[in-house]
Amino acid sequence: MTTPAAAADARHAVEVEALVRAFGRRRAVDGVSFTLDAGDCLAVFGPNGAGKTTLLRVLAGLLRPTRGRASVAGVWLPGGPEARRRIGFISHASMLYAALTARENVELAARLFGVPDPRGAAARALDAMRMTPRADTPVRSLSRGMQQRVSIARAMVHAPSVVLLDEPFTGLDASGAAALSAALGALRESGAALVLVTHNLEEGLALATHAAIMTAGTFARHEPRASLDARAYADAYRALVSLDA
Repeated sequence: MTTPAAAADARHAVEVEALVRAFGRRRAVDGVSFTLDAGDCLAVFGPNGAGKTTLLRVLAGLLRPTRGRASVAGVWLPGGPEARRRIGFISHASMLYAALTARENVELAARLFGVPDPRGAAARALDAMRMTPRADTPVRSLSRGMQQRVSIARAMVHAPSVVLLDEPFTGLDASGAAALSAALGALRESGAALVLVTHNLEEGLALATHAAIMTAGTFARHEPRASLDARAYADAYRALVSLDA
């Protein structure tokens, strides 16, 4: 149960207030603020080193804010197990157990999260990522793209209310990318909020309800997706990134 001290305003799925995360004198995240409601998706674009991954790691409860604060599903971060049960985090590193099969990896995660019928939940998550034919293959025998699909299935098996994605399309073939887009769309429809970090403007804008361009730790732009023209936004993105280079 969430303690009163840990409780936040649950009206928002994600709430970030003047968030700063510093490493020594360098501020990787520098005064970022935004809110997301259930079913929203924030696509965050930006060059390498802009602070995007650090922002996700703070939201995942893996890093403590240096200043400001953030909450996920009504729990102030870092939040401990209570927050982690509500979050699905897909990072660059798969962190799968190589000797276990795809099914065993996802089922283990389901058991750790206390999911009822963990075997059934694992089967559904793998099927959503079109991995059923390889479910009983050891992860070490899978291609990098298929390992990414298993990692995504594992992150979604407990039906998290907030999903954090760091370049999730990297390494996926067309089938895997289509499966991921469909799975993320279904998550949004079920009420999950997404924060998606990607370099691919087309994929990001297709999923987004809000979009942000992050440079030097800050949101240089942050606005509703509905207000954007994709071509003009791509031009603005390139201009901002060139200024930050």
